[in-house]
Amino acid sequence: MKHFTYILLFFLSMNLFAQIKEDLQIPTLNQVAPSFEAQSTMGTLKFPDDFYGKWRIIFSHPADFTPVCTSEIWELAQMQGKFDDLETKIMVISTDGIPSHFSWIEIMEKLEYQGRKPAKIKFPLISDVNMRISKLYGMQHPYTNSTKNVRGVFIISPDNRIQFIAFYPGTVGRNMDEIYRVLQALQLTYNDKLLTPVNWVKGQDCMIVPPSNEKEAEQFRAKNNEEYYSYNWFMWFMKMNK
Repeated sequence: MKHFTYILLFFLSMNLFAQIKEDLQIPTLNQVAPSFEAQSTMGTLKFPDDFYGKWRIIFSHPADFTPVCTSEIWELAQMQGKFDDLETKIMVISTDGIPSHFSWIEIMEKLEYQGRKPAKIKFPLISDVNMRISKLYGMQHPYTNSTKNVRGVFIISPDNRIQFIAFYPGTVGRNMDEIYRVLQALQLTYNDKLLTPVNWVKGQDCMIVPPSNEKEAEQFRAKNNEEYYSYNWFMWFMKMNK
């Protein structure tokens, strides 16, 4: 009887694993970000309605009181002013409950780390105990864990379209300066026909959409516009410090 029970549990777990894999759908770039309503440490949150006209970043975490995630949220708290200056709202999602979130916040708001003082966490930590949001955003990867989120990042533009997606393994901390840099680049290129080259940082020259062929490039070069320069017919730059 005991062996039969083990076999039954094995097949049930395998069926659950297969179902999770089948249900997993990661949103794609420029897709409308899925809507949701959830409880957070700042009350009921309605997405995207509560963030109208703002850029927004969703960070997912596997669980509260995890060391890598603690360092990341602590860093986000340090950078809140910089994100506010870019009209960007931050939210954090995990599958733990609100009481756990508040206990975690209490610890993080007292943490002195890397020679810096603590900061108040002014962004919401969202509870997703039923894993509904996690499934909408493809944040549960069964080869990692079938009941906890992977550590994802979604940057979403004011028109509620996903502009950036990244997933990180549980062992590697996210680089918040890089996420901030990506946000700056997305905002710069969002409405203008600009591109950012390798290792671009704010203030550096940007690329423009290139001519379609060498003939068009020669015509563009003949205009002698000092605002633009090129390295070849398809790599054109615009000076940003004019």
